[in-house]
Amino acid sequence: MCDFSLELYRSRPARVGERYETPRFPSGTVGFIAPGDVSTAVCMAYDTHLRLEGISQVVQNACGVMADEDVTLTRLEIGQFHDGVRFANGAQVTLQRLGPGVKGSVIDALLSPLWAPEMAEVL
Repeated sequence: MCDFSLELYRSRPARVGERYETPRFPSGTVGFIAPGDVSTAVCMAYDTHLRLEGISQVVQNACGVMADEDVTLTRLEIGQFHDGVRFANGAQVTLQRLGPGVKGSVIDALLSPLWAPEMAEVL
């Protein structure tokens, strides 16, 4: 998932086990980057599971969550920005509202069967 407002930037897919952080890009959009590479947005499929760390107190209070939570990336249909996360308690928030400075790592990611490692020999 890379919100339409990140189309102006270089991007690459996320990798299981990598660590990311959320900056505010010059366009004003919040997304994910690998630490130290502020010019490349890291894109993830919806339904990817992440461990987030450093969730702001404002979001914690509004969503009834802790500072560190496992989340599922989701598409939100309300508002200007559609990339968001769903917490285990069902609360959802856009990446915009999650804000910059949150750390995250991919727990597991969706893979198309075409790209699954066991299929590589078949291709």
